[in-house]
This record gives sequence, C-alpha cells and structure tokens, in this order.
Amino acid sequence: MKATFGAGCFWGVEAAFRQIPGVTKTEAGYEGGTLENPTYEDVCSHTTGHAEVVQVTYDPERVTYDELLEVFWRKHDPTQLNRQGWDVGDNYRSVVFAEDEEQREAAVRSKAHEQARYRKPIVTQIEPAATFYPAEGYHQQYLEKRGRTTCTVELRQTA
Repeated sequence: MKATFGAGCFWGVEAAFRQIPGVTKTEAGYEGGTLENPTYEDVCSHTTGHAEVVQVTYDPERVTYDELLEVFWRKHDPTQLNRQGWDVGDNYRSVVFAEDEEQREAAVRSKAHEQARYRKPIVTQIEPAATFYPAEGYHQQYLEKRGRTTCTVELRQTA
C-alpha cells in the first residue's frame, strides 16, 4: 500500500519513515501541483503548486496507516502555514494526500485528535492523491547518504 505526506523539507521526513518497521520503500517527490514532471527548481519557484512529499510504500500487516499518520504529526509543526522552520513556501506545506476514502477518513480523524495537542489551529490540508513525481536522484535518501537520520542540528551545551 502507499501513503503520501508533505511535512516540510522531504529529506528529514523520508528518513523518519525509513526507520519504521513495515515501511518497505520511501521516495521523495512532488505532488499537488499543475506542472507535469516538475524539477526541484520548478517547485522552489512557487509557481507550480507542488508540495515536497514523501511517498511511503508499506505492508499493512506490519504497520498501519494510523501509525504512519502518527509519524507524520510528530515530524513537523502542523500549525505552520506554508513553512517549517527556516523553510518557507507553499512547497513546504503540511499535507496528506489520501489514496482513497479510507485514508481520507483516517486522516480527518487523526487531524481532529491531534488538534487537542495544539493551541493554534492545525493547517494541514487533506487532499485526494494526485500525480506523484519522483524527485531527482540526489534527493532520494539524502540524509542516509550523508550518515544522518535527521535535518535537526544537535545543539551541545558548553560550560
């Protein structure tokens, strides 16, 4: 089965999903825009409407869609509109692309449940799956290729 999530820069999101038992494949890409076969530069121009997303292929007997949604919510701040931290633009929006009505209903329920954790409204969009375009090869498993599992810089306290 497939699930597709946009939660800011796809590098860290892809790395998070790759660590989940039952996830058999992840692929960074673009979805939800108007241009066919967009490039990273196209998407970053903010003229195509695409979000940076991760398409997750998973074994539903080992991991549920609800469990994938939990990873999605924990990986970003869903109250930030068209941004995550320093990354600003519609391509960094929080979005769930539902493959079918069952995924859409699960995402809606999950979003309502998550809202209780935040004072500000969750701005995550839940949309029907559109055409997924794989990102360029250098974006695939970007952090893993560099020996990292997160984009977050680890801060160390000094005395």
